[in-house]
Amino acid sequence: MAAPPVVAVRRSPVASLLESLETLADPTRLRLLRLLERHELEVAALCDILQLPQSTVSRHLKLLSGQGWLDSRPRGTTRLYRTRAEPDPAARRLWLVSRDQTAGWPTARQDDLRLQRRLSRRSPAEAFFAGAAGRWDRMREEAYGRAFTDAALLGLLPGGWVVADLGCGTGHAAAALSPHVGRVVGVDQSAAMLKAARKRVAGLANVELRPGRLEALPMEDGTCDGALLLLALTYLEEPAAALREMARILRPGGRGVVADLLRHDRDDFRRRMGQRGFGFAPEELKQMMEAAGLEGAACRELPPEPGARGPALLLSTARRPLKPQKERS
Repeated sequence: MAAPPVVAVRRSPVASLLESLETLADPTRLRLLRLLERHELEVAALCDILQLPQSTVSRHLKLLSGQGWLDSRPRGTTRLYRTRAEPDPAARRLWLVSRDQTAGWPTARQDDLRLQRRLSRRSPAEAFFAGAAGRWDRMREEAYGRAFTDAALLGLLPGGWVVADLGCGTGHAAAALSPHVGRVVGVDQSAAMLKAARKRVAGLANVELRPGRLEALPMEDGTCDGALLLLALTYLEEPAAALREMARILRPGGRGVVADLLRHDRDDFRRRMGQRGFGFAPEELKQMMEAAGLEGAACRELPPEPGARGPALLLSTARRPLKPQKERS
């Protein structure tokens, strides 16, 4: 007796829809699809960009591949993944909506910055010289150390400047600036931080440490040529007030520099670090500096360094006007 014919069971459109909705409801899979739609990437790169363990990334890649979202191909001992060129039309429509709705997602922006850093290392020239450059860096560091590069850059500062290190913490920046400027004034509200800073700058005659709040600096108007706010604003209830104080203590033409967190949505990180805010968008920080009375504000994102586990940073600079607003108008 002949065996009955095998009849393929076609999945219903509703079942396919529900599966696609379930897939796109997971933030990790959304992040993976956003990255793999534009670039072909291996698991190690995805782990670095997403800051997730390999087991988690591999599990989501397996699910996406099994559902027809991804294609992969071998390369050496690893595999490269990318979104399928011709996915299910209904799933594709859902993805386009999902991609549009996540365009302003801070997590996606953080992923993009880490992706840019990875890709910059993968350009043809970078790939060709990667081995030699790696060996040269090690050789140079073994022979000369690393501090000379920072010293050379700091040497570009005018030697007579007075620089305020606002939120000086343990005095790392103040100690680095000391040999290159006339005077450094560090201000911090934390007694414990100031105690650590005093140990670090002991013997540096041109460094002065003062207790004080960044929203009400214990400094006279127009007494500094430069001022730094390094990773300080996210700890403040009123960051705008600290920027106004920075502008107040600068001399006409003096420069203010802010380095802080690019806006993110990692509440676990924020709570672990004791921060009040989630960072700033570049245009937001630029506008805050201008509203504080500074001009020529410029702000740029800083791609995370290899191995850095926190959110990406941004750097903003501006100067105090040479003339008051009334005189210029």
